[in-house]
Amino acid sequence: MAIHYRTQGFVLKKEDVREADQVFTIYTKDFGKLKILGKAIRKIKSKLRAGAELFYLSEIEFIQGKNHKTLTDAIAIEKFKNVKQDLEKLEIVSQIAENTDDLIKGEEKDEDIWNLLTEVFDRLCDKLSLSVPISLAYHNLIYHYFVWNLLSILGYQIDLYHCGNCQKKLIPEKLYFNSEEGIICSSCFEGAADKQICLEIIKILRLFIKKDWNILSRLKIQDFHKKELEAISLDFLKSVRYD
Repeated sequence: MAIHYRTQGFVLKKEDVREADQVFTIYTKDFGKLKILGKAIRKIKSKLRAGAELFYLSEIEFIQGKNHKTLTDAIAIEKFKNVKQDLEKLEIVSQIAENTDDLIKGEEKDEDIWNLLTEVFDRLCDKLSLSVPISLAYHNLIYHYFVWNLLSILGYQIDLYHCGNCQKKLIPEKLYFNSEEGIICSSCFEGAADKQICLEIIKILRLFIKKDWNILSRLKIQDFHKKELEAISLDFLKSVRYD
């Protein structure tokens, strides 16, 4: 007799297979990232359709077969309509889902990752109270906040207070960044491989790891700072993916 497993999970990805099936990538509270087959779920009469949609938080039930897991029940807990009706937020959550799928390998429960996903989904829905009005810049920070905290949880955190080469404490001067060593002081600067990083970006990265949204929510980030943050996050992600 098959054992039924029940848990909560964020639906990160779905792929059509065969005539009416779908394979879901779900990050679950109790089992980590899972691939689960939804048999005949694309049929109009399927009872599973309403509870297993992209970017839902759902309570799911599945059984483990010889070759794959099969979805047996799905109940939507939170549909995040606030996110799905906003193109900017939808793009952010799509990137979050893609990075979660790419960076997390295997099936392993991780409470820190679960809590991080819960937090960023809630922040995108403006569920977590702040002392200042919500702004577009605030929502843009959420993605980078997620990336740097996820990489930290996975063991890729860089030292934001000391030179990645000589280990000396960073001081306010020209500083540089490369994806292998992290932040480099001017004495260790070696040329084109190191990109200059401004002090404001380092401050933001430190606030990410401290999870200090009281300050993050008040920041007025200039366009050139936003571009620099995007470039550094992308470089860091690429280095981890091809590690």
